[in-house]
Amino acid sequence: MMRFALTRTGAFRSAFVIGMACWLAACASRSDNAADVLARSAATMGASNAQSLRYTAEGTGHTFGQAYKPGGTWPRITLHSFTRTIDYDKGAMRDEVVLSRAEPTGGGGYPLAGQQRNDQSLSGDVAWNQTPNGAVPVPRLVSDRMHQLWITPHGVLKAAARNNAEAVRGADGGAMLKFVEPGRFSATAQLNGEGLVTQVDSVFPDPVLGDTRTVTSYSDYRDIAGIKFPMRIRQTMGGFEVLDLTVKDVQAHADTAALQIPDAARNQGERVTAEKVAEGVWFLGGGSHNSVAIETRDHLVLVETPLNDARTQAVFAQARTLAPGKPVRFAINSHAHFDHAGGVRTAVAEGATIVTQAANVSYFESAFAQPNRVRPDRMAQEGRRPDIVAVGDQLAMGDASRPIEVHRITGSVHSDSFLMVYLPNEKVLIQADAFTPSAPNTPPPAVPNANNVNLIANMERLGLKVDRILPLHGRVVPVSELYATAGKPLPVR
Repeated sequence: MMRFALTRTGAFRSAFVIGMACWLAACASRSDNAADVLARSAATMGASNAQSLRYTAEGTGHTFGQAYKPGGTWPRITLHSFTRTIDYDKGAMRDEVVLSRAEPTGGGGYPLAGQQRNDQSLSGDVAWNQTPNGAVPVPRLVSDRMHQLWITPHGVLKAAARNNAEAVRGADGGAMLKFVEPGRFSATAQLNGEGLVTQVDSVFPDPVLGDTRTVTSYSDYRDIAGIKFPMRIRQTMGGFEVLDLTVKDVQAHADTAALQIPDAARNQGERVTAEKVAEGVWFLGGGSHNSVAIETRDHLVLVETPLNDARTQAVFAQARTLAPGKPVRFAINSHAHFDHAGGVRTAVAEGATIVTQAANVSYFESAFAQPNRVRPDRMAQEGRRPDIVAVGDQLAMGDASRPIEVHRITGSVHSDSFLMVYLPNEKVLIQADAFTPSAPNTPPPAVPNANNVNLIANMERLGLKVDRILPLHGRVVPVSELYATAGKPLPVR
């Protein structure tokens, strides 16, 4: 099977030419029809002219993996502007998005009111987000963005060519091209009688769901400088809608200089730092998502296993160095949003019992029962099944020397199955997303964040005496920062 390096400039052009030659010659004995189907579709679509392009659209989206309730639909957002720049030769793509929430509940890291700009890129096997503070590597999103790049209308033909697609007769004189991009995704591209790509049915590996089906439809094609491009794009992922775009403008031969990999994005490795916040309690940072290791008499409890195999394996490795000889027996999951639950499968593979809010249990059990064949993760490789402890409103853990309290956060607009962890001896609260500290000396917002206000209400409802907050995003802060950010006076104890 022919392969090529996505990171090498100009590599695709050679692979595409060789792939077409393979179809027309050596591969012909295997499937004459496949060669004809691919050649006709590539000619109709103008694939040879679509080495780079840019399109701008608007519409609606849904934030994959951030449902308010486990198993519910992804929260809807408004896409005020969606601009995608593609360089197929380099295997590179950039999405520049201006969005706002279209419903009040659910996750996604977006402001509860107002618009936000997101700038997200891929080049070869390097993924990064551009922020006001510079480029931030996001290695967990490489597979997803690579999948999205190569299921675009022209990308899927190029991927089919280099992966020896098989052709199957379709309806109304059309055809289907089936192929696998090893370790990344599988796809079936449906072509109509003219050879236009009308739908791509694909499967990619997700750290929570395993093999995840995506269905992308393309319609209302128009001719743009010799390239056929759809003016309507719709997509579902994991059974729910994620995208409904109306394309407003298409540019062939787009300027792709901005797709160069920034130096800050090149290191895609996981860095885990350990800050001792109390005897036997360590704040594990060094990335976008934090964890906390808590030592008891004969084992460790790990709060949060985020992102994916790579991050959570690095966190486990660091935790074991802090208390040699003590196993990580429990892994507490704050909530089911995919960035915070992406390492739960890894924790299962590591032999840890998962502690999560009761509403998440059946969802995780169902998700973890799905096949994971495209890119098998640790849990799939080792064949382990999850051992899960359900938390209703609260759970007592730890031992006499270090009690650990797990409490449900009620009334949140972020998640309906939300947990926080309290260490009464240390007066420490561990929480995710309900409060992310701003940079030092940042003035409080004019309108308090509803999640911050809700966290305070839950702390006071439970009578928690908190001195410090260990957030699962950001830095360790005194509880006074939460109250100041929420515009509330610090209670007198």
